[in-house]
Amino acid sequence: MTKQLFPLALGGLGIGTTEFVIMGLLPDVANDIGVSIPIAGHLISAYAFGVVIGAPILVALSAKFPPKNVLIAFMLLFTFFNFLSTIAPDYNTLMMTRFLSGLPHGAFFGVGTVVASKLAKEGKSAQAIASMFTGLTVANLAMVPFVTYIGHHYHWRYAFAIVSLIGLFTILFLYRNLPKQKVLRTVTLKEELEFFKTIKAWHILLIVSIGFGGLFAWFSYIAPLLINVSNFEEGSISYIMVIAGAGMVVGNILGGALADKRDPMKVCIFLLSCLVIALILVFLFSSSKIISIILVFVCGTLAISMGAPINMVMLNNAKHSAMLGAAFLQAAFNVSNSLGAFFGGLPLFFDLDYNYPSLVGAFMAIIGVILCLLFIKNYQEKDKSLN
Repeated sequence: MTKQLFPLALGGLGIGTTEFVIMGLLPDVANDIGVSIPIAGHLISAYAFGVVIGAPILVALSAKFPPKNVLIAFMLLFTFFNFLSTIAPDYNTLMMTRFLSGLPHGAFFGVGTVVASKLAKEGKSAQAIASMFTGLTVANLAMVPFVTYIGHHYHWRYAFAIVSLIGLFTILFLYRNLPKQKVLRTVTLKEELEFFKTIKAWHILLIVSIGFGGLFAWFSYIAPLLINVSNFEEGSISYIMVIAGAGMVVGNILGGALADKRDPMKVCIFLLSCLVIALILVFLFSSSKIISIILVFVCGTLAISMGAPINMVMLNNAKHSAMLGAAFLQAAFNVSNSLGAFFGGLPLFFDLDYNYPSLVGAFMAIIGVILCLLFIKNYQEKDKSLN
């Protein structure tokens, strides 16, 4: 990773930490502010809703300004609203600060994706984008478990204070290390939105929303799966999650390397197909502790490896709408998170065991593979024939 890309990765570390740490601290938050755990769970949804709303709007409003200034502004908002979460006096206020914290999430990655691709050496764009997402993988590997420990043993508010501190360091390194670039928007907002009037744009977003939802069907219920089916002790789950985080680090590197050497859409097909197989294996063999540990690592690897390839697909097709397209992708990732958790939870309503969400995830990933194949047939093959 270059010095220029480091601030983007650091921003990803802060964003990944605040997005996922709340899941491990829900009981602490619920107890402290006097609500039930299901009600406290709405804080997760509030953040995701903020991402979906903020990503396209903030990018559209800021695209006429230099990207360095825009990224610093987004991180200022992120830092400020996370700080407000540390002092939120009640549930309603915390709900609002979580929503506001999510607003700059997708916008930061949307602008950062294009900036990273511009800073990359020729033929290394996907790996540069993967470098930016390194922060997310490190968050899941180390920072989320560490901050969860601090929040649980001292106070949950310290978790958001640590995130705010990461935000401050990100602002400093953005200012010092990120080079100045020209305004990224080369067309008017109206012209930029033209791409999103096409079926092709929504086809890409649908691949993410449904196909990538397969991994969230598994990940959303990983703790009860490991406890009730694999028979691990509850106290060991945090350590197993570190294994998933290690897989994500490997997957991030793998996805970037593959997308620079092969057609990114074909890379997505390959990785989604591997995910289908892995999730079916989870369904069949989760009763084995050894196989479960291996599959946690494998699924963690596949979970993040598709990030760089699908971003390259969007950049290659959106052209002048690349920055807005990358922001919409972040919104789609959060939609896939919600859809995966929802559909993955349906078997549980019928008292089926916790390995069934992974079977639902495999089905969603199969739909993703089909959508990718249709994309190649309807667009990429057609573009080749025109040339």
